Amino acid sequence: MTANEQVAQHVQRVWSDEIIPQLCDYIAIPCVSADYDPGWKAHGHMDRAVEQIRAWCAARPIAGLTVEVLELEGRSPLIVAEVPAFGGGASDDTVMLYGHFDKQPEMVGWRDDLGPWTPVIEGERLYGRGGADDGYAAFASLLAIEAAQAAGLAHTRLIVLIEGSEESGSPDLPAYIEALKARIGSPTLVLCLDSGCIDHERLWVTTSLRGLVSGVLRVEVLTEGVHSGEASGVVPSSFRIARQLLERLEDSATGKLLLPELHVEVPADRLAQTAATATEFPIEDHFPWAGGTRPMSDDSTSQLLGRTWSPALSVTGVDGIPPLGSAGNVLRPHTSLLLSLRLPPTCDPRAALAAVAQCLTADPPYGATVQFLDGQYGPGWNAPSFAPWLQQALDQASEATFGNASMAFGEGGSIPFMGMLGSMFPAAQFVITGVLGPGSNAHGPNEFLQIPTAVKLTECLAHVLHAHATR
Repeated sequence: MTANEQVAQHVQRVWSDEIIPQLCDYIAIPCVSADYDPGWKAHGHMDRAVEQIRAWCAARPIAGLTVEVLELEGRSPLIVAEVPAFGGGASDDTVMLYGHFDKQPEMVGWRDDLGPWTPVIEGERLYGRGGADDGYAAFASLLAIEAAQAAGLAHTRLIVLIEGSEESGSPDLPAYIEALKARIGSPTLVLCLDSGCIDHERLWVTTSLRGLVSGVLRVEVLTEGVHSGEASGVVPSSFRIARQLLERLEDSATGKLLLPELHVEVPADRLAQTAATATEFPIEDHFPWAGGTRPMSDDSTSQLLGRTWSPALSVTGVDGIPPLGSAGNVLRPHTSLLLSLRLPPTCDPRAALAAVAQCLTADPPYGATVQFLDGQYGPGWNAPSFAPWLQQALDQASEATFGNASMAFGEGGSIPFMGMLGSMFPAAQFVITGVLGPGSNAHGPNEFLQIPTAVKLTECLAHVLHAHATR
């Protein structure tokens, strides 16, 4: 039996016999990130998930494996696994593997027979919150190492970090990186399992991630609500003022953001890559369109650029507006909108946040009380070019497991950790990948993990670890 066959056999068996049941148990734990559960420590869900993952990882038959849980004061836990070099790999050369265990909140709109905390296997899909984003990462990382060793494949020293604050923007991670900097050293390869894929037929590698600015736009016109018949026409609507303010930020007819601080020049290589990918893999096919809704552009390249290298605004939460069933004839005193702005990968997020805050709060219409509260930012990331050995390793691993060469694309989401690591380790190679393919719907209802894709991705990781050790 070849090494490739040994890796495949081992990975497929452990996924089937152990990881799928483990993920079902994990999905049932509502370990939402701290931003959505400020009482997470008292509720204990995060600690339950940490202990489940820690126990499984610690029991793996991996030579020299150590697993521990760190918890700095006031911060979410971090699972740290270390594995010494194996099979002749260099002990002074480190690979970092990364994932997270915290989850997004429930979200409405789940199918009647599904739910965020109810694991359901339907064909090749495992439904439930967090299985694909990013509960599988710890299990896949440790299994890839285990499978490589079982097949006699060398690897260098490895450190695995599974954090608990990613869905809140990774605010806890810098403190842990600082605390662990002597143990981490200077990785020459970083493997992150928190991204997506455009199809399930090959290994997809993410070449860029967007940055993020968020905050609450609050418009207040009264100290309390008043009869709408008496006040309308005299008291300006807080919702209309909010609309006016958003028009300063975004052209509502086109969706284009208007502040120059939010735009960058797209690198020529990314333009060419995007055009090539968009022609073969139109991104519009990934979304559950309602009725006759159309994309913002009819051009597939423009669509993919809009998702990766253009800034975009989403209103992701509203306060001050009652649900329809309890709405009365009241002119409401205030409107609050949670704004989420995705930024191009190389955009300066600090400058973007300052520009957005100034744009929204300067010279408020009618002298209304306008605030931009809880402003936060996270950096984007643009990957360094792959070294020849890494590109070859990715293609060979993809061909051995999926039957097709690997492909790369820019991702629309944000992983603040990547921007941080890119600055800390400028000489490192980065492989950002994941299982979130068409319809997987991370953060939304009916999130699912495509099981065969996760299995094959795990096999690919084992091969990439070996290629790194023997480069």
